[in-house]
Amino acid sequence: MTFRMPAEWAPHERTWMAWPGPNVTFPNDEELAESRAAWAAVARAVRGFEPVTMVVGPGQSDGARALLGPDIDLVERELDDAWMRDIGPTFVTDEEGRLAAVDWVFNGWGAQEWASWEHDAKIARHVADLAGVAVHSSPLVNEGGGIHVDGEGTVLLTDTVQLGPERNPGMTRQEVEAEIHARLGTTKAIWLPRGLTADYPPHGYGTLGHVDIVAAFAAPGVVVAHTQPDPAHPDHERCKANVALLRTQTDAKGRLLKVVEIPAPTVLTEGGADGDESGQWVDYSYINHYLCNGGVVLCAFGDPRDEEAAEIFRGLFPDRTVTLVDARTIFAGGGGIHCVTQQQPAVRG
Repeated sequence: MTFRMPAEWAPHERTWMAWPGPNVTFPNDEELAESRAAWAAVARAVRGFEPVTMVVGPGQSDGARALLGPDIDLVERELDDAWMRDIGPTFVTDEEGRLAAVDWVFNGWGAQEWASWEHDAKIARHVADLAGVAVHSSPLVNEGGGIHVDGEGTVLLTDTVQLGPERNPGMTRQEVEAEIHARLGTTKAIWLPRGLTADYPPHGYGTLGHVDIVAAFAAPGVVVAHTQPDPAHPDHERCKANVALLRTQTDAKGRLLKVVEIPAPTVLTEGGADGDESGQWVDYSYINHYLCNGGVVLCAFGDPRDEEAAEIFRGLFPDRTVTLVDARTIFAGGGGIHCVTQQQPAVRG
């Protein structure tokens, strides 16, 4: 029986999220409060289009309810962190319209020294149980932010995630592709060399190169790609190379990819003046958006390019409402709107 991962623009049953709790990512009460407000803003935006279930740590439901409102479902489970895209299951469907869940091995984004994952490694199974679906266990160390599919056989990957020694030491590209294809129902993998500069040490809480901040499918044969117009940023040349590579690629159906460039926000660093070594390079990206039923929830950064990006997405998704949500606090924790959400596809019956 063949299962495949539907494209994100396919209809959803609901969205799953995880609530920020006290941990190294949110190291003090002020940052935790700011993060909870940011996660709540995303949840509220998504709830305008489809149901949302928030997994919260034991004893945290009352505080979450106060920020989320009455119409978001809450369930309590032990959590280490709050990135449901990565710790949750990857939902797949078969030809009969039945739903299942892939449980990848989660090891704290490559066993990074700041990460804890005792509880998060079990969240995919908890969510699958709550959804009432069978679990397909994979031996591959992988996260939901490390893959992006078109629903027609093509998957985007990065070398530094699936092939990095921190996750799958000793595995070849062919072995990784075989496992990815077996779990997602894909037949063609398109590999990018790496992610954005700030996604690697020593720049904070990175993933070591997730693709969902670099490139994403917007339709069969169409990819949106992050570009950095400012040559002062180290991602300037890297993004040019990614775009050039993507434009040479065909998908599983043999279509030459159409690449839509999405310029990065104008800000280059945080914690110092742009280009100043006292600041940290940022990886602010509009690529890390989330598609939900009838909507696009798009990262905003209080930046002049926010509306420019929104207009591009309105052109790509004319039948969806684009909602901008300030994502700066989420990016400070190491991810974006796509990173904190995980879709459960709608199935027949």
